Amino acid sequence: MNINLALAPLVSLIAGILILVAPRLLNFIVAIYLIVIGLIGVFGTGNFLR
Repeated sequence: MNINLALAPLVSLIAGILILVAPRLLNFIVAIYLIVIGLIGVFGTGNFLR
């Protein structure tokens, strides 16, 4: 059985949980999320998995 886990939905899930737990971190979490998604878009997911 293969389990394929995409990186972007995982980051979204973690960011959502952190925002629920600590709403004051919203700006920081959104900034980190955008940076991570941008890096994934520029470099692709292949470089993160190797």
